[in-house]
Amino acid sequence: MTTQLWRILLAAGVGLGAVIRLVLLPAPDFSTDIDLFVTWVNGIATDGLANAYDQRLSFPPVMTYIWALLAAIEPGFRTATDSSDPTIRVLMKLPPTIADFGLAALVGYALRARPHWAIAGALVILLHPAIFDVSAWWGQYESIYVLFALAAAILAIGGRNSWAAVFIALSLMTKPQALPMVVPFAAWFWATGGPRGLARAAAIGAAVVLVLWLPFIAAGGPASYLSNLAYYQGERYAALSVWAWNIWWLVQEAAAGGNFVPDDLRVAGPLTFRHLGYAVTAALEILIARAVLRDPRPRTLILALVASVLVAFSFLTAMHERYSYAAVVFLLLLLPERRARWLSLALGVVVILNLLTAVPPTREIHAVLRSTRLVGVVGSIAFLIITGIAYVAVRRRPGPAATT
Repeated sequence: MTTQLWRILLAAGVGLGAVIRLVLLPAPDFSTDIDLFVTWVNGIATDGLANAYDQRLSFPPVMTYIWALLAAIEPGFRTATDSSDPTIRVLMKLPPTIADFGLAALVGYALRARPHWAIAGALVILLHPAIFDVSAWWGQYESIYVLFALAAAILAIGGRNSWAAVFIALSLMTKPQALPMVVPFAAWFWATGGPRGLARAAAIGAAVVLVLWLPFIAAGGPASYLSNLAYYQGERYAALSVWAWNIWWLVQEAAAGGNFVPDDLRVAGPLTFRHLGYAVTAALEILIARAVLRDPRPRTLILALVASVLVAFSFLTAMHERYSYAAVVFLLLLLPERRARWLSLALGVVVILNLLTAVPPTREIHAVLRSTRLVGVVGSIAFLIITGIAYVAVRRRPGPAATT
């Protein structure tokens, strides 16, 4: 196609992506999560930003600032206790929806050396069901922390490690699910800057974290946040898998017919399933970091980020179905590679099916996807295979003709 046709295609894709989101924004949410988020915004609006963590917030400060901004914009949050008001619902979903367009812009920018692939990557972000379902329909905030992490990767690849440290810290302070991505970045900072480079990046990241937490320290916000995380991880969502198609979903299927199984059950002595998940994930993450140290090229960092996210998703307990989200985005940076395109397609299909099975949008889809437990079993095996492929790819030693 000519350049003009590609531009027309991009414009049409941006328009279609916007229309899809405009339709989904007022739609009722998939669960009670967004209602819970509204109560937190209500608490911020009535009790002030500094006391936000007197509630059971499971998000770090960046999301708290965003919610405080929403409370300042819309006075209705002072009385809203759920998302039944369409205006409240749209405002709650607006930040991740805007972040979707930021993701598209950054993917396009990262692939700018190949304009056609840059347009293709941006269009995939805008039209990917897994992207707009999570943000514009579900009202979850994955796209925001991934936006910061993607910016960090682009900055690191461009030789701006200090700014990359700022943005990966912002990502971690948006959602704790960014933690697996810290491992490849730490290895990259060491590989490209030595011990001093890693120490500098760590100091910058720590400074960003400290500044973000400053308004909450007097009211004990950091301690309350850690306590809240312990509650959600150790009590409310303490299951082998919370609808994530991973190795623990297979265990739940075999042991309890798909019903949730507590992850604090002992495997041997004091060792629980949760501890086992931590151990396996930590071991694999260390090997991923070693691969980046051995071969600090942009492609290796991207693959390491994909593999790190998928390893955490596949082997940690208490995973939710949407926690593979970041891998979908980062894999698009390798879209010009034929094998990466096939892997991206396979991952996208399995992620979409996992999301739709967890929260079927219609009775018909519910009947099809939940009519047999075989769908989840096959999906879990597919996720593990894709995780294995990504892990092997990042660990493989580069050949003389390796893509840069």
